[in-house]
Amino acid sequence: MKKIFLFSLILSITLTSCEKEAEKIDKEAISNSFNELLDNYNEESYKLFPLNATFAGDNRFNDQLPNDLSDEFRTKLKAFYTDTKNNLAAFNDADLSDSEKMSKAVLTWDCDINIERLGFREDLTPINQMWTMNLMFGQLASGAGAQPFATVEDYNNWLKRVDNYLDWMISTEERMKEGIKLGHVLPKSLIKKVIPQLKSLTGDVLEDHLFYQPIKNLPEGFSDEEKDNLTDSYTDMVLNKIVPAYKKLHAFMSTDYLAAGRTTSGIDDTPNGEAYYNHQIKTYTTTNMTADEVHQLGLKEVARILSEMEKVKKQVGFKGDLKSFFNDLRGNKILMPYTEPQQIIDNFNAIHDKMKPQIEKLFDVKPKTPFEVRRTEAFREASASAEYNPGSLDGTRPGIFYAPIPDATKYNVLADEALFLHEAIPGHHYQISLTQESDVLPEFRKTLWYSAYGEGWALYTESLGSELGLYTDPYQYFGMLGMEMHRAIRLVVDTGLHSKGWSREKAIQYSLDNEAESEDSITREIERYMANAGQALSYKVGQLKIRELRARAEETLGDKFEIKEFHNEILETGCIPLALLEAKIDTWIASKK
Repeated sequence: MKKIFLFSLILSITLTSCEKEAEKIDKEAISNSFNELLDNYNEESYKLFPLNATFAGDNRFNDQLPNDLSDEFRTKLKAFYTDTKNNLAAFNDADLSDSEKMSKAVLTWDCDINIERLGFREDLTPINQMWTMNLMFGQLASGAGAQPFATVEDYNNWLKRVDNYLDWMISTEERMKEGIKLGHVLPKSLIKKVIPQLKSLTGDVLEDHLFYQPIKNLPEGFSDEEKDNLTDSYTDMVLNKIVPAYKKLHAFMSTDYLAAGRTTSGIDDTPNGEAYYNHQIKTYTTTNMTADEVHQLGLKEVARILSEMEKVKKQVGFKGDLKSFFNDLRGNKILMPYTEPQQIIDNFNAIHDKMKPQIEKLFDVKPKTPFEVRRTEAFREASASAEYNPGSLDGTRPGIFYAPIPDATKYNVLADEALFLHEAIPGHHYQISLTQESDVLPEFRKTLWYSAYGEGWALYTESLGSELGLYTDPYQYFGMLGMEMHRAIRLVVDTGLHSKGWSREKAIQYSLDNEAESEDSITREIERYMANAGQALSYKVGQLKIRELRARAEETLGDKFEIKEFHNEILETGCIPLALLEAKIDTWIASKK
């Protein structure tokens, strides 16, 4: 009996060992299959959106530009997201690692929101003054953007991409004509901002044209024959293709389209506008908040920040009310000390130098990708906001903080420290570069963007100024409060414009009453919100969630809380919807306890 029992025990142990080995092999196969799905998704996504590949530093598709306004493209895109979602559903969470489960949740959310987006007619308003293809393409055309101009092949790639862009311009006019018939058009105030942007590219002085600039910077290694051929090709492209195309589109925008423009400001005054705005809120906050909930949150935050501003006003000894203080700051010549654009760029670099000794206290992981401050290009400067453009995935192209400086003598430095923290370091440059440099994230997550997380992080970093040795000047601290107020106001005016019937003028006046920005700046901002309903909501919603998570961690962990570790936890997973971020941080807090 003992021998039989011993044999049975040995057999049982052997079977158990084999089962475990088989289970291990199965899990490895499932993991390999899952990661192959993610890689295929990323590859197909680059083919559908080759500009994303170019910005990521992947040059395989630099000659391509699918017409995203065509019915064929939209059908293909819907099938892409639907197939990806179905393929993801075939994987059981129990068979995936924690990182893989996060990737599954993120990609499922992304497919869902994009399938939903394709149910709306965004293609009927393909151009605005702020966000659209024509502006991005102009940046690339300058030769100083993400599109490389280092080899003859690079120069020829751009010529092919321009031909595709010309097809897009033809479709743009067709779609806008369709939009006129369906009552789906831009407000007149936005059309008036687009018209001069188009006009600036209708000039036929070859040497001055934006699309000719790469020829003025031909690499020295090119042969004379190559230089001559490219010069001829680019001359033909500019004078015989680009200029006529822009003249045609400009003529349409400045006549028929302007005449058809809306006198209302909000997206709710377009077909299916209310449903579209609800979709935009979900897209940009990654929450299920209603427009009214967002509006009430904004009013609450505006009131809170106003009380903080009162304290600073008293600190600097200003005797009038807060609105008078705003007016004083807008026109205060002490806050406009510059005469040349380069002085403003130098000031941002000086802010960077000032905070460098303190950055180690808050961050022990820093990006390798280089960083630069540049002036915004002239062709879009008048309507642009300060912004960050990511570096390439391989780090060979730097991250760039663009500062618009239409008139250096009127440039107000009030918020420059907070602005640098947000757009540059440790805001977007840290958040985006660390994601791109990750050696654990799948490729598709390195370029994924959710504004609630990305802009929420950048706004959160503005509050780190005191910890980084900044805001020693009360005016700069007030500038930080002003930047936060600016984002709180966005919650009020964006929902006001798009769900409560507010006019452009009412939104401008509300902003003037509650912040120190100039009327010109505020006007540009309000028109920005009109151009992309919901985008402005992402900043404050995301910032408040990250603040909430930090406060929760500090209270729960007490002496065990480490700020560097918290920042690592927030940053290491890259852009993810806020609900997934909250679950991740709660798991981390529990593990630390």
